[in-house]
Amino acid sequence: MSAGKNPQILALNELGQSVWYDNLSRDVLRSGELRSLIESGVSGLTSNPTIFKQAIADTANYDDDMRSDELRKLSTESLCEELMVKDVAAAADLLLPVYKATNAGDGYASIEVSPLLAADEKGTVEAAVRLWKKLDRPNIMIKIPATPECIPAIQATLEHGINVNVTLIFSERVYEQVANAYIAALETRAKKGEDLRCVASVASFFVSRVDAIVEKKFDELLKSGKVAAEQKQSFFGRIGVANSKVAYGAFERIFGSERFKKLHDKGARVQRPLWASTGTKNPAFKAVMYVEELAGRDTVNTMPPATVKALLQGAEIAPRLHSGCEDARKLLSAIAGMGIAFDDLLHELQIAGVKSFADSYRELLSSIEQKRAVV
Repeated sequence: MSAGKNPQILALNELGQSVWYDNLSRDVLRSGELRSLIESGVSGLTSNPTIFKQAIADTANYDDDMRSDELRKLSTESLCEELMVKDVAAAADLLLPVYKATNAGDGYASIEVSPLLAADEKGTVEAAVRLWKKLDRPNIMIKIPATPECIPAIQATLEHGINVNVTLIFSERVYEQVANAYIAALETRAKKGEDLRCVASVASFFVSRVDAIVEKKFDELLKSGKVAAEQKQSFFGRIGVANSKVAYGAFERIFGSERFKKLHDKGARVQRPLWASTGTKNPAFKAVMYVEELAGRDTVNTMPPATVKALLQGAEIAPRLHSGCEDARKLLSAIAGMGIAFDDLLHELQIAGVKSFADSYRELLSSIEQKRAVV
């Protein structure tokens, strides 16, 4: 499998980290881009409403589908789902050899339930089951946000034996709820004598947005004279990584517990932390900063196109994730001492993330509606 792998991706794999591609469109599939990336070592794919909005609404690549007699009769939302399902199915098929070669350890393609269901537990489970049955492939993951309403939906979906990519996690507190929902679902399956080996899950922990919101809050405090400008250097470009390292410490504790060991002995897999939003938003940061700093065992890094391109060109790969957890906690305490209410900011990020995906989804539906009228 490693003969054609990019050396940086191979180095990450040897540390125990998978590289996934955070991008999907008809063009990515038709051009051979995804196939080429898989040959380079990319071993999974994620998508979200914003990515699909750019792919479907902003190009002509889907116009022929919209003209088909079979799809013309569908509602706008049903048509949108069919277009997304078609692309995710094609991506999953390209990744199936990876899934088989890794004994179901990797090779997954993710599709998100409607973002409009982020506060609807029952609707989320129904949508997850429908998408899972429609795609009918073992290497699919259904993306569900880690909102308070959807944590029970995540557990219920996993109990059905459906793979779940839990998205929009920003805090250690929410991460622990997600990990415990995964373990509880496996325990329920174990009690029923159901297979644990067939269930896979990742917990998508967002990184760059954390740096961005902390910088913004600091600048607000600076304008009001509550902090000094030189204090910024103590945390600049370090909070997203520190927050992720704290979450990884929780992962090691939870999945190193006796509680999980009983499930592991029955074939259960760990729920891998997945580093999401790993493209740097600040031009002052190295393009592969979140790749280099978060390289470590039992993890995934899903990267947007620019970050994958930078990684393929070069990066310094070492197991940095496994050190500095205590320093990370001290850094988070230090910014709290500056008057930055970190937990509140993380909660704000989740709310903003849900709204952003919902807005993109509504824009997508509106664009499809307009296109249908003219194609």
